[in-house]
Amino acid sequence: MDARVLQAMRRWPNVPAAYGWLRLDEAGRWRLEGQLIGNRRLAEFIGRNYLADEHGAWYFQNGPQRVFVELDHAPWVLHVDTQGQLRDHLGETVTLDGTGNLDEEGNLVLGTSRGAGLVSGTALLELADRLRGPDGTPLSFESLAASDDRTQPILSLDWAGQHILVERLPKARVPARFGYVRIPAPA
Repeated sequence: MDARVLQAMRRWPNVPAAYGWLRLDEAGRWRLEGQLIGNRRLAEFIGRNYLADEHGAWYFQNGPQRVFVELDHAPWVLHVDTQGQLRDHLGETVTLDGTGNLDEEGNLVLGTSRGAGLVSGTALLELADRLRGPDGTPLSFESLAASDDRTQPILSLDWAGQHILVERLPKARVPARFGYVRIPAPA
């Protein structure tokens, strides 16, 4: 967290939290009242001060005020860089923790060293050739969409020497599975 943010928090300790203003979209971009934040320095400032509270609600500490973040899907959005490394939307390299879920819309969420991360659309294309069915055969996204079996683990992902079992889970249950709040609200 930025030093001036910590200083502001000490100076004004009782500023009420804000809700419904800031959102993290499925591409890993910040949106303020629905509008894309195009200013790189502001986006980086938000990223440096992006945290979760004890209930799994993510927020941006804006000086003395917590601005809670609505998540289109997960608190982290994963991309594959030009060297083949998995990075979150802030550019940090992440490691996988061996967990994964695929929802009914085809969204792949992986557990990482930083928390649950939605695999971005472009990263999903990069990972496609690493997906395998229960019998080890390569899978296509078309075959995943056509599968009627929503109860059994349907695929695995081989990434960076790890074999990750990916289970189907409805989108509405993914936040509870990974311990985060998608749309924070005042208590």
